Amino acid sequence: MSESKTYKRTLITTALPYANGPVHIGHLAGVYVPADVYARFLRLNGRDVVMIGGSDEHGVPITIKAKAEGVTPQDIVDRYHKIIKDSFEELGISFDIYSRTTTQLHNDTASEFFKRLYDKGEFVEKTSMQLYDEKANQFLADRYVTGECPHCHNPRAYGDQCEACGTSLNATDLINPTSAITGNTPVLRETKHWYLPLDKWEPRLREWILNGHKEWKTNVYGQCQSWLDMGLQPRAVSRDLDWGVPVPVEGADGKVLYVWFDAPIGYISNTKELLPDSWQTWWKDPETRIINFIGKDNIVFHCIVFPAMMMAYGDGFQLPDNVPANEFLNLEGDKISTSGNWAVWLHEYLRDFPDKQDVLRYVLMANAPETKDNDFTWKDFQTRNNSELVAILGNFVNRAIVLTHKYFEGKVPAKGTLTTIDSELIEEVKSLKNEISERIETFHFRDALKKVMDIARAGNKYLQETEPWKLAKTDMPRVATILNVAINLCANLCVAMEPFMPFTASKLAQMLHLDKMTWDEIGDFDLIEQNIQLGEPALLFEKIEDDVVEAQIAKLQEAKKDNLLKKWKPDPQQTDVDFDTFMKSDLRVGTVLECERIPKADKLLRFLIDDGLEKRTIVSGIATYYNPDDLVGKQICFIANLPPRKLRGVESRGMILSAQDADGRLVLITPSEPVKPGCQIK
Repeated sequence: MSESKTYKRTLITTALPYANGPVHIGHLAGVYVPADVYARFLRLNGRDVVMIGGSDEHGVPITIKAKAEGVTPQDIVDRYHKIIKDSFEELGISFDIYSRTTTQLHNDTASEFFKRLYDKGEFVEKTSMQLYDEKANQFLADRYVTGECPHCHNPRAYGDQCEACGTSLNATDLINPTSAITGNTPVLRETKHWYLPLDKWEPRLREWILNGHKEWKTNVYGQCQSWLDMGLQPRAVSRDLDWGVPVPVEGADGKVLYVWFDAPIGYISNTKELLPDSWQTWWKDPETRIINFIGKDNIVFHCIVFPAMMMAYGDGFQLPDNVPANEFLNLEGDKISTSGNWAVWLHEYLRDFPDKQDVLRYVLMANAPETKDNDFTWKDFQTRNNSELVAILGNFVNRAIVLTHKYFEGKVPAKGTLTTIDSELIEEVKSLKNEISERIETFHFRDALKKVMDIARAGNKYLQETEPWKLAKTDMPRVATILNVAINLCANLCVAMEPFMPFTASKLAQMLHLDKMTWDEIGDFDLIEQNIQLGEPALLFEKIEDDVVEAQIAKLQEAKKDNLLKKWKPDPQQTDVDFDTFMKSDLRVGTVLECERIPKADKLLRFLIDDGLEKRTIVSGIATYYNPDDLVGKQICFIANLPPRKLRGVESRGMILSAQDADGRLVLITPSEPVKPGCQIK
């Protein structure tokens, strides 16, 4: 928070996910769970807060998905908006509104925003040459163009990036560009667009960010500084496309607002939808603090572009006070890929792990990519559930409630005189409360969650050291005090965990008959009154077995294999050879007499082959794909007239022919019916 500045209210916005697919754990860890933790924390503190979300339903990814499925863009966004909205609700992401950018209200708001800047002369009109598909009668967005990369010569590069070498491209950079819509060769045509001159606002942006917000996270501040130091350039705000908010000026037929200009205005239109009479208070009152929760790929848009838009608009729009962007979450060591289905999709998780929303929330926050990219693995998910949620948090709560039922029929016993160990526990919880608060306020949610778990750890230690089950034989008043403290510690824990694990907090609150919770109550050990009848003890968490996570890992591997098959295309044909050269190759059929693995060579098999003339040895690198015993007696195809070559000390005379499948697997080439060994392949 800006130094010495207090605010009457806080407006929280979350990046708008593209409605061309469901949300996955990368989205959740980067944006939505941290934002929800923060919003819930503020509400527990009695602060005035609104949390705004919605689906981004315009842009090229939507149209690409629609064309691929043969449906309209509206069909796509309707489908995925519902999936996203429903799964967010089921995970407990507590939006005050989750709307969309295809509403009429958003269309009107975005149009008015553009028109005001246009009327003020804030845009620069430019003409440029862009690829045009004459058969489709449309200009081509970058992703609708493929061709040869000018850097690595990958023949299937996209117009915005080569996925082989990772180089960012313009569609006009491609060699031999092709329209992904019709397959035709596009032509260059002149087109006009409107540009926001970011360079005009660079001095003010530099002052506002580099001097005014040194408290921002280092990854955010550093990326902003890098952009500013390179010098800002005008950026187009319109695009030649038939899906989006139409550019609201004459002569702009067939042009829509560029999605990066359109989408952040969704924060404003969604606030209008929620609070039609007071939305301006949340956007224009200096007493409102605005926090943008985003992933690192959106830093430049939320820290430079959108603020420049609001500066140009004027009329009192407030700039964000903080943009606590997270880094990326990887999956099982690889980058999450939505197109490759290498992801854990939220709606599928909720189906596969019913009533385990808080397990996912916990693991994502315990492993949050706050300062660097981090990795989600199913084994870590299992370990954190079993070793932390079950063995630490769930164990303490269960012990405290079960012991109270055992010795006092489930009624909270009277608290007697506190001893040193009791007082030390209470002071530790008060101290942890302050540490948790400080970390949440400064967006260090991972460390805050560790401190919440420290409360549970303190509870386990307290019961282990006081041993009420032993004292029950000789000192029931002391047992009563211990269990009174333990049950009140459960109540403290219930409040502290609510921002992170709201479903578990609610379940525990019901067992404790704890009503309305506030953050200030943490540290109060009189929350649960004497003689309150506790509910029956129920496990807060259950162990996750090996077969459950192994099934999820297998599901991922199958998705990766399917994606490879879908993406596979034959390698380009090699350079032609003349007929006479080819005819010098002696291709024959042989029968396998012996086959065995070569020691210390995982991929190599030694074949002894009857080639019709003699017995010959050939070494082949297919041991990964075949059991040598299964190959004895089989007929295979081979090149007979290659010079001998030693492999791992074995002289190989020839090469066995195999085909490499789309998944990299080698498949032996064999005759369709038995023939005599030594038959030539013609």
